[in-house]
Amino acid sequence: MPHILIVEDEAAIADTLIFALQGEGFTTTWLTLGQAALEHQRQTPADMLILDIGLPDISGFETCKQLRRFSEVPVMFLSARDGEIDRVVGLEIGADDYVVKPFSPREVAARVKAILKRVMPVVAPPSSELFQVDHERVQIHYRGLPLNLTRHEFRLLNCLLEQPERVFSREQLLDAVGVAADAGYERNIDSHIKSLRSKLRSVAADAEPIQTHRGLGYSYSPSHA
Repeated sequence: MPHILIVEDEAAIADTLIFALQGEGFTTTWLTLGQAALEHQRQTPADMLILDIGLPDISGFETCKQLRRFSEVPVMFLSARDGEIDRVVGLEIGADDYVVKPFSPREVAARVKAILKRVMPVVAPPSSELFQVDHERVQIHYRGLPLNLTRHEFRLLNCLLEQPERVFSREQLLDAVGVAADAGYERNIDSHIKSLRSKLRSVAADAEPIQTHRGLGYSYSPSHA
């Protein structure tokens, strides 16, 4: 899970943030000084900083300025000042958000989630981790679980997996399963695809590794698996 560095000199505020963020599954570190936060970020970078402006050593603004010399980590400012000029300055020096005290810890946690969702790319696991094909046993595992496939379904899925993102026509997929394209079975591919999708969803309900390309055919998309 993402790690959040909280830089806040008031223990009561830090405690509420830690409780709210850890409740959302984040891990946290709490520091009270800007210089300590800069050193921490150089040594063990966090995924995001929640940075109070009124710190005992250097201001949150100055901390952010120095931080931007070596890191583009997302920053959320906390401040008791709600003037427009403070917000503008905070955003202009590189902050991603500005929250005025007093605040709702749950709202801050929601803002953190939204910022990280925007800045942290979702990387699909390699196909080799999602699917394991055993040709000798005519078996395919998806996310570590065996799929109960017919002979045609095995050949069809294996064909798609071998060339991710390539769009196969129904005729090409018929050839892959060993049926002549002129035998009039093109629409049978749709039935096999429907059955395959059902079996894949039984493992991962929200995944859609087999993509439909209307008028063209089907492909395997690792980013949707």
